Amino acid sequence: MNLPFYIARRYLFSKKSHNAINLVSMVSVCGIAVATMALVCALSVYNGFSELVASMFSHFDPELKITPREGKAFTPDSARFERVRNLPGVAYYGETLEENALITYNDRQAVAILKGVDERYKDVTAIDSILIDGSFRLRDEVANYANLGIGLAYTLGINAGFVTPMRIYVPKRDARVNMANPIASFNLEYAFIGSVFRVDQAAYDERYMLIALPLARRLLGYDREVTAIELKTREGADLATVKAQIEEILGPAFLVRDRYEQQADSFRMMQVEKWMTFLILTFILAIALFNVVGSLSMLMIEKRDDAATLRHLGASEGLIRRVFLFEGWLICGLGALVGIALGVGLCLLQERFGLLRMGSSAAAFVIEAYPVRLEVADVLLVLLTVLVIGLLAAWYPVRYLARTLWAREEA
Repeated sequence: MNLPFYIARRYLFSKKSHNAINLVSMVSVCGIAVATMALVCALSVYNGFSELVASMFSHFDPELKITPREGKAFTPDSARFERVRNLPGVAYYGETLEENALITYNDRQAVAILKGVDERYKDVTAIDSILIDGSFRLRDEVANYANLGIGLAYTLGINAGFVTPMRIYVPKRDARVNMANPIASFNLEYAFIGSVFRVDQAAYDERYMLIALPLARRLLGYDREVTAIELKTREGADLATVKAQIEEILGPAFLVRDRYEQQADSFRMMQVEKWMTFLILTFILAIALFNVVGSLSMLMIEKRDDAATLRHLGASEGLIRRVFLFEGWLICGLGALVGIALGVGLCLLQERFGLLRMGSSAAAFVIEAYPVRLEVADVLLVLLTVLVIGLLAAWYPVRYLARTLWAREEA
């Protein structure tokens, strides 16, 4: 058995001559446990929010989206896109066309993002799961239909089933504005309200309107052009593998992005917040670990006679230092294990029962309780952080106090 570790373990659990030393050691363990628990819980909550946001975007964003690296619109008529369509891992292939447009209804108007989609859009995304009124449709034998975000519908004062169509204006391409008759500089089309959707993301709910792709092309003056190709992979297909295959087929002229890359700014901001919180809580943990310095200092003063006995028995100064270094690390390790156990337990309870609620009104939030998702990598990172900081906290009194104290005794 490792002699320094054995002695340190005996010191940790044995009764000291001064009860204050036991009390300070217990306070050290409790402080480390609380800080560790807070780290585990905070990281898990951020993971839960990231998963929640990803699930929201998944109803509207495709699994993979192909866009040109330069320019806005392109024509997907080459054999390369046919190869992409026929890849074994691709289940659905849809074309989309986006542009800003002016929408008017009676005396109200709003600037929206017009997104033309084809009939496969329902298969590429989960748009049906976020409809709150009406049914998703693009056109029938006599009319075109538009599907609006709930915020845009509220701005225009409309809802599904209204009998009066909306007016959609888009500036004519390559045409100069006629100051005498400005309305002549716009393409105009009409569309009835088919449905209203709710993504719970302002970027979509307040700005997007989905219409049939042919109608969008007429408004924008395009023939075959699109601004993006949206794909859904087959069940069981590896998304990263399919993405790499498409990138190899299309080359550097096109970007192929998954859902996280499509919303890179949102997820990057959440990651920044997560790790800033981690740094703040780590700083609090470092303050809590100062108790280890006091606990070790008091213990080294009390065990001066034991240290002298060990030296007389032939123990080196390094071995004695390792005894107290292990003592500090055991205090940190015990606190870390207790904190991780409490943190994991609280996260599991929150995940199962939703103990901590978002607010008193369930309708005011997307979910009722704080979401959590435990990740093994985060737990291991917290444990490693506590042990490293604990080692540094124990090293100071062992390195300097021991040298000063023992040097005075030898003198």
